[in-house]
Amino acid sequence: MKKVSVRYLSQESSSLVLMLAAIVAAGGTVEAQESAVQVIEVTARKYEFSPSPVRIKAGTKIQLQLKALDHDHGFKIAASAENAKVGAPPGLIFTAPQECLLLKKGETAMVEFVAQAQGTYEFKCCHTCGFGHRGMKGQIVVE
Repeated sequence: MKKVSVRYLSQESSSLVLMLAAIVAAGGTVEAQESAVQVIEVTARKYEFSPSPVRIKAGTKIQLQLKALDHDHGFKIAASAENAKVGAPPGLIFTAPQECLLLKKGETAMVEFVAQAQGTYEFKCCHTCGFGHRGMKGQIVVE
């Protein structure tokens, strides 16, 4: 039984090596399919996010690094652009589900997504932070 397993693995390995050799011989290249991530730092402090608006290109994978400077805040972003048609697919595709992300003072939190569709996406503070909390908003503009 063990000889059969070893022989099977040996045949599979040989097939993979031959396939890669054929690709290289034909002038092809073998590359990892990993797109570059654009890192954007966003700070939150008393009733404002900075920078805002944030401008990015459609098709870009984004990592927002969020940091609260003065006290705890929250971060929530819409997956659909303002004025998007009802039933249209979301324009921002997140790597993890998004609700209200708590931003602890002095700590960095991250949100990752792919910006698939052009439009303006609103984000806001979702953790009551004081008198001007309701006005603490920002925008991501996908071009």
